[in-house]
Amino acid sequence: MWLAPYFENAWLQDAVATLLTFATALAWLRILDTLAARKVIGQNLSRKLIHIGTGPIFVLCWNLFSPQPAARFLAALVPLAITAQFALVGAGVIKDQAAVQAMSRTGDRREILRGPLYYGIVFVVCTLVFWRTSPVGILALMLMCGGDGLADLVGRRWGSAKLPGNPAKSWVGSGAMLVAGFAFAFAFVAYFSRLGLLGPGPGLSGVAWRTAVVALAATLVEALPIRDLDNLTITVTAVVLGTILF
Repeated sequence: MWLAPYFENAWLQDAVATLLTFATALAWLRILDTLAARKVIGQNLSRKLIHIGTGPIFVLCWNLFSPQPAARFLAALVPLAITAQFALVGAGVIKDQAAVQAMSRTGDRREILRGPLYYGIVFVVCTLVFWRTSPVGILALMLMCGGDGLADLVGRRWGSAKLPGNPAKSWVGSGAMLVAGFAFAFAFVAYFSRLGLLGPGPGLSGVAWRTAVVALAATLVEALPIRDLDNLTITVTAVVLGTILF
């Protein structure tokens, strides 16, 4: 894709693509870690900016890789390595207070072993299973990043009217989940479709209503009173329904 004009050897292209993806992802994480550690931004904001931004950056970097089948495995090394680091920080093996401040709600490193760890695992699995040749993985990842991430930010700020049966979630937060999740998912699926990577598809109108249905289902699941499992439940919902519709 983007690097193809500069490399005749696909393996060399994918090696460079892997390094560039690592560098881009780590730069984004380190910038937010530093801002949170210096209290330029709050813990919750840094945590959610990581949640919202890391996924789209990583998925865009898929376009650096060659069409060879092994490319997905090299790409998956990036979230795998970062997730392994998260696990080691959360377990206390690696001391990285900046990362703890950026990714936890309360400053407890063990929180990283829940939401952030599940987040990374989801990216590894979706990269390996769906890659850039299926809209399902892109759909699921963007709903988790854009939808779930903005739902929390908007809900915390303006979510005074709580959902019945779940006082931890709000109507405005669920509305943000639906709108932002749809926007992120539709934009990325449409973009990859335009690049010709997804094969024959339903067209933009077909993508739009299918994405809207999946976004609505993911919003309903996100509203359930299940703590720290949103990254898994939203993704599973999107994958199952996306596989049926797409």
